[in-house]
Amino acid sequence: MKIAFLTPEYPHERIGHSGGIGTSIKHLAVALQKQGHEVSLLIYGQEEDVTFSDNGIAFYKIKNPKLKGLSWFLTRKKIQKLINRLHKAQKIDIVEAPDWTGIASFININCPLIIRENGSDTYFCHLDHRPVKAINRFHEKQALKSVDGIISVSQFTGELTNKLFNLNKPFTVIPNAVNIEDFEPTESLLEEKNQTILYFGTLIRKKGLLELPYIFNKVNEHYPEATLILVGKDSPDIKTQTQSTWQLMQPLFTEAALKRVNYVGVVPYSKMRLHIEKATLCVFPTFAEALPVSWLEAMALKKPIVASNVGWAKEIVDDGEDGFLVHPEAHDRYANKINALLENATLRDAFSIAARKKIISKFSSEIVAKQSVEFYKKTIDANSFS
Repeated sequence: MKIAFLTPEYPHERIGHSGGIGTSIKHLAVALQKQGHEVSLLIYGQEEDVTFSDNGIAFYKIKNPKLKGLSWFLTRKKIQKLINRLHKAQKIDIVEAPDWTGIASFININCPLIIRENGSDTYFCHLDHRPVKAINRFHEKQALKSVDGIISVSQFTGELTNKLFNLNKPFTVIPNAVNIEDFEPTESLLEEKNQTILYFGTLIRKKGLLELPYIFNKVNEHYPEATLILVGKDSPDIKTQTQSTWQLMQPLFTEAALKRVNYVGVVPYSKMRLHIEKATLCVFPTFAEALPVSWLEAMALKKPIVASNVGWAKEIVDDGEDGFLVHPEAHDRYANKINALLENATLRDAFSIAARKKIISKFSSEIVAKQSVEFYKKTIDANSFS
């Protein structure tokens, strides 16, 4: 098949910063290509219109037209024209887009257009208890109403999305995935003699970063030599209008705990796995996700995780078997689970083995790619596209 991904991000040196959507697409795109399919990436919001190829994947960078009040419309028409041109040239059979901000709304193309729900702005605002921009909600609902098929990365996300938009759209659950070969653990790094707790991802309120200082303060009381490593992009805080979440975090640590915190900042995607492998365990005290790739990557590298117990979490982790699930606001209980892993190497090993086993059996990109292709074929057949 010839599959195109319409996306605002992708982890590549010529594209720029990428978050979870881009990372999930990369794992899937590489797996699809290995299985003999042709993959194109249509990346909007770029600074220039450029086409290039890398490792057999075609990249189309799209510069959004700028015209006050009409940029959204002109961007969609530009994307529509590109897709139809590529489809006519027999370079695209089907297009997959994210639900984020409803980029698929008002795009009328000559091949099937599907949405993979990784969490819309409306979805994340709901989980984060803040208002959504009316224009984003409008486009997100319009896109879902008119699209040819819907994949949701978790049952929780699919059901909540339908509820928030007052829709009853059928969806198929196909989770995000990890490339097992790229995330093969380096055995020599599995058990370093340290007490390193790693968080990786955006520093932002919705991911529980303002809860993490309180949690680490309690860990620090029992394990004063433990270190908290933070890797990821700092972001503004919408609630307080502060330009840096990291600045908000620092006063929340005790003086002793703050000395044991290292904020690394953004690192290239290719370097991220080394930070994961050097960690004793990973923490994800988030309030708002759909099905986070970061959890899958940590588990694939045999790292025990202590994560949020909200919504989607049980679709990844079996609490007490391959990780711990705790509400981010339960600071004492969260810290106690971290402490339990720090003090018990046998427990860490048991979680590590079970975690990777689950990733291989359920979340490997090879499996998810096959599930996705099956869905693509059914969508094409159901909509009489050829």
